[in-house]
Amino acid sequence: MNYHQYYPVDIVNGPGTRCTLFVSGCVHECPGCYNKSTWRLNSGLPFDDEMENRIISDLNDTRIPRQGISLSGGDPLHPQNVPHILKLVKRIHKECAGKDIWVWTGYKLDELNDAQMEIVDLINVLVDGKFVQDLKDPALIWRGSSNQVVHHLR
Repeated sequence: MNYHQYYPVDIVNGPGTRCTLFVSGCVHECPGCYNKSTWRLNSGLPFDDEMENRIISDLNDTRIPRQGISLSGGDPLHPQNVPHILKLVKRIHKECAGKDIWVWTGYKLDELNDAQMEIVDLINVLVDGKFVQDLKDPALIWRGSSNQVVHHLR
C-alpha cells in the first residue's frame, strides 16, 4: 500500500484532535474529487513498518492527546489496501486503547466484501458512498455530498 499524506495532528478530518492518513488507490474516480492525486495505487510513498509504528506512537503520545485516527484517500477499502489497513486497525485496537477509527470510502456499506467488512467490524465510523458533484454541500459535516452516509457503528 502507498500513502499520499500523513498528518500526525489534525483537527479537520474527523472529530477532536486526531491522526489522519490519506492512502493511494481509488477505483471510483468521482468527478469533482478534491483528492485526485491519490487515485493511482502506485502514487505516493510506500506504507512501511516505520510509518505504521509512527502512527501507533503518535496515537499514544500523551503530550498531544488524540481522539483517534481518520483513514481516507484514495480509498482505504480499495482491495489492494485492505490487508494493510486491516493490519493497522488491528494494531490500533491492541496498542491504542480508547482511540476511535473513522474510515472514508467510495463503496456503499452493502457493497462491501468479506475482507472489507473485517475492517468495518473493527472501526467506529464509516463514511460511505461516492462523492457526487451535483449533490455537493459545503454545509455537510464529515462528507462532501448529500448521498454519502455517516454510519456510527460503535
